[in-house]
Amino acid sequence: MSRPFVIGTRGSALALWQAHAVEDALHQAGFPPETEIRVISTKGDRILDKPLEQIGDKGLFTKELEAALISGEVDCCVHSMKDVPAELPGGCIIGAMLPRADVRDVLVCGPRLEGVTALADVPEGARLGTGSLRRVAQLRAGFPQVVPQPIRGNVDTRLAKANGDDYEGAILAAAGVLRMGAGDAIAAFLPVDQMIPAVGQGAVGIEVRAEDGRAQQACAAVNDAATFACVAAERRILESLEGGCQVPLGAHMRYEEGVLACDAVVLSLDGSRVARVSRRVDTGADALALADEVVRELLDKGAREILDEIRTGDAS
Repeated sequence: MSRPFVIGTRGSALALWQAHAVEDALHQAGFPPETEIRVISTKGDRILDKPLEQIGDKGLFTKELEAALISGEVDCCVHSMKDVPAELPGGCIIGAMLPRADVRDVLVCGPRLEGVTALADVPEGARLGTGSLRRVAQLRAGFPQVVPQPIRGNVDTRLAKANGDDYEGAILAAAGVLRMGAGDAIAAFLPVDQMIPAVGQGAVGIEVRAEDGRAQQACAAVNDAATFACVAAERRILESLEGGCQVPLGAHMRYEEGVLACDAVVLSLDGSRVARVSRRVDTGADALALADEVVRELLDKGAREILDEIRTGDAS
């Protein structure tokens, strides 16, 4: 009898939802016959009293999972693709991605923002919780009346905080809120032209060992090709600009209405400088080639200077 196919995951409710989604997809595809979900705690799960950018370590939500993968303790790791660094450990690959969920960010309003249905309607001085420099910079650039406030925790925790005394609301990823069955808490879906999502947002990825034929066979059975191509292209942008959770960078590639579309942005921390690109090409175009063109345009618009200043501590 063959041993179970072991799926490694973080232990949050959202991470477990994603792991079970992968497990269900594998079973529906007829491979493998027996699976096991194994929970592994990560550094990002354990350190909850600091903003992510202050922890200063890549792979906050992936490193321990990848160690278990490399050692053979698990056969695959399930990740939110927005948590996966651009560079993977040697011998590891992203083997598949499930069909992507809604990539947008959403506004959640507490009782003091009752009736607000758009960022433009948020009143002066309202405190919106977010743990993302990308969101903070875009808020400062487009909605300076808002006061971004650091917030950590799982989806349920942040929703509760958004309704508490320390915040008037919060901005979260739509995918996580909807997957947790909390769609009624959403006051507004933020359009991409207002808030460009994080690289990989809304996508669930499966990481495997490159030499593991059984795991790659499993991945081939469940991979969504369009999601994989678009997220790989977004990750090309991230890697080319050496981005991560410590820089305000967003990118969203997708197929829509007969075109391959990409929006990307790099901002200074205070939102005063913005390098932004929006491109639309024929669907027959190569997504990675479009990503390379977008990077060149971002660099032409000053993205490198913005990022260099952030990294050296010279930017606001």
